[in-house]
Parts: sequence; C-alpha cells; structure tokens
Amino acid sequence: MKIDLIVIGKLKESYFAEAAEEYIKRCSRFAKVSVTELSEAPPSKSPEEQKRMESEALLGRVKGDLVALDRRGKLLDSEEIAAFIDGECTSGVSELTFVIGGSYGLSDELLGRAKLTLSFGRVTFAHQLFRVMLLEQIYRALTINAGLPYHK
Repeated sequence: MKIDLIVIGKLKESYFAEAAEEYIKRCSRFAKVSVTELSEAPPSKSPEEQKRMESEALLGRVKGDLVALDRRGKLLDSEEIAAFIDGECTSGVSELTFVIGGSYGLSDELLGRAKLTLSFGRVTFAHQLFRVMLLEQIYRALTINAGLPYHK
C-alpha cells in the first residue's frame, strides 16, 4: 500500500521534521509513505477564498481514496483507524491519501469527496504537531494490522 499525506504548509521546526521523518521511516516496513507540502494561499485573500484555493490545490494532488482531517469528522480510536486502513487494503485500494488543510480548514467540496473524514477531537492543534500525530497514528495502525506489540 502507498500512503500519501498532502498538507498545507511546511514543517519549520527541526524537531517536528525529525519526528515526522522517524515515523515515515518506521512506516516504511509496512507501506510506502510520502508527504507533499503545498503552499498556503495568499493571506491577502478572504478566509473563505484561502480555504477554497488550498482545497483545490489539495484535490489536484489526491490519488486513491481520500481521507480528510477535520475536527467535524468521525472520532475513531487507533484500532478503528487500523481496521479502516486494513479494509482499504483488502478491498484492493493501493493508494490512500490523507489531507490536512490550512488554518481555515477544508472546503465542503473536498470534504464531500472524502471516503472518510477523520477527527482527532474538537480541540485545535498546531499544524506541525498534528502532522506528527497523524504519522504516529498511521504507524500505530500499521503495527496493529501486522500484529506487532507497539500498540498496547
């Protein structure tokens, strides 16, 4: 399976970049994981216009089934995320794309195209931290599906 993360913004702090790289490396045992960083929309645009522009850019890069990260999405525990990824694999999906929008979120059009809209709760996380958290959950899901003891 190939798992793509397409995200708005770059990792600026080295410790977030190192953590993200570590989880990508760990995932490589089970799947090919890649991250594509897209630029934020110009701040001169309205919030709605920024969200629309960023969502269009994200949609233009999606391959395979789409998982959108949004605070209004489904709350799944780690086992349920693992079951979703396993279900995708067993149904013949070879590529899964997770998208993280910019500071104004994702457009309704993008959310409507998602096979799954996933939430990590109602609180707001820093984008850089959230990317690391998503990569850790993907790694956790892959180890659950492989029957490894990482998830206790």
